This record gives sequence, C-alpha cells and structure tokens, in this order.
Amino acid sequence: MDLSRLCGWSLLLGLTLFPALSTAAGKCDRLVVTGSPDAPPFLWQDPQDPRHLIGASADLLQLVAGQLGIKVELLYAGKRSQALDEVRSGRMDMLADASLTVSELETLDYIHPPLLENDYLVWTRKDSSLVYSKVQDLPGHTGALSEKSRLTPAFATFAEQQLSLTRTSNLTQAFQKLLLGEVEYVLAGRYSGVAMAQTLGMSNDLVARVQPVDKPGLFLAISHDSACNDPWLRGQLAKKMTELPASGLTEAVLLRNIERWNAQLSQRQTPPVSSPKQ
Repeated sequence: MDLSRLCGWSLLLGLTLFPALSTAAGKCDRLVVTGSPDAPPFLWQDPQDPRHLIGASADLLQLVAGQLGIKVELLYAGKRSQALDEVRSGRMDMLADASLTVSELETLDYIHPPLLENDYLVWTRKDSSLVYSKVQDLPGHTGALSEKSRLTPAFATFAEQQLSLTRTSNLTQAFQKLLLGEVEYVLAGRYSGVAMAQTLGMSNDLVARVQPVDKPGLFLAISHDSACNDPWLRGQLAKKMTELPASGLTEAVLLRNIERWNAQLSQRQTPPVSSPKQ
C-alpha cells in the first residue's frame, strides 16, 4: 500500500477515533495560525499559494480543529522570528510549531503535550567508523548542526559545553560537510533529515543512527491577546494532543508530507520557496 493511501486510511480512522464535538462553546470559531515557513515536512510555504503554510503540522491541526468545529487558516507571516512576533502581539492567534521556552510564557499559553516531537538523530556517512550508541559517545568527534535547529535548553547546553560542532547556515551545508568528510556526523531532525537527504540525492550515502540525542517538542501556542484564548479551547486542544499519539496518524501524515515536499520539488522549474533548515 503506498504512503498516500496509507495516510488517507489513517485520516479516516482518525475521524472515527476522535468523536465529533459540538461547535466550540466559546466565542472562537476561526483560528489564524502561523509558524516557520521553511521547515518541511512540518511546515513550509505552499508553492501554489505562498500566502499559506502547508505540511504535517498544518494537516494535524486542521484535523483536530475540525473536530472542535473551528476553522483554521495557516498563514505565512515571514521568517520564524517574524511569525513569533505576530502571535506575541495578538495579530495572529497561534503558532503551530512553537519551541517551549520560559521567556515566551509571558506572552503565550502552550498546549501540552506537543503536537509533534522532533527527534534529533546522529547522521553519518554509511561508511563511517563512528561508534555511537549514546550521546556520551560524541565528545571527541567533529560534528555539524544547522543554526536553524531548535534544541531543548538542556541539550543545547550539553552541546555547547561538550561537543565539537560546526554551525552551518542550514542543513544543506551541514550534510555537504558530512559527505566531504569535513565532519564525522550531523545532528538533524529525523524527518527533516530524511526530507533533505532525498532532496539532495544523498539517501544512499547517509544513515541516521537509531538513538535520538534530543526530542524537542513542536507545540501549539496561543497568544495571551488572542480572542480565542479561553479555558474551553485550551482544554479541548490538550485532550486532542493527548489522543493523537495513540491514533497512529502522526507517522502517516509526516511520511505523506515528505512525499509531498519532494513531489513539489520535482515539479518546479525554479528554486523552491524554501529548503529544509532544521
């Protein structure tokens, strides 16, 4: 069964697993949402309509919100920092892929658990002699990390203090350094790494080690100044976030969006709107 068909059946299954609820009890019937525009397969600009964002985070949020009787519009608001500013100010209601940071609690309410977890893996060349089973095996070896990566604070501190990492402007450069032998490994997200390896034609040259080094969450985060920010909505979203992992939808949606991203790349005659940077 192909991945698109698998995802289709999974979505139908999800609709039966998540019983439909009555229209939102509060005053919110529409959420204006934004997020990172360059983070496939999670979120990226729609090449057919660059005003909007598409991806796995968008698909899952649309499904969940639909069950709550709420319409969602995923809009492009600029780069990640600009998207955050739009939600902080209340001009937009929600971030679909917020990193959990203490400082943002002053302006945002985070929905727990996260919509998605972005496992960071150790990527090496297939012929690598690096022996790795746990993160403590990495000190003493040279690695690379995109400056766009969003790590948990604890692991970011460990990496800064213990690891020899070259920071690159994006994941493309990190993987290129790996293939050229300039570094021994790259730290990259499981799914963004797959998307990038396929985009660059490197899938047969790279391997992702199984054990994650970090598991930062991608959270839904609602602005304190949003008219939609009420206890009913936060509670219902938290319930849906708890149900999602058991539904089996997440993996299928992520894989479908990797296919979607690569299909869009193959159809374009000009450079893509964005490239994977996580």
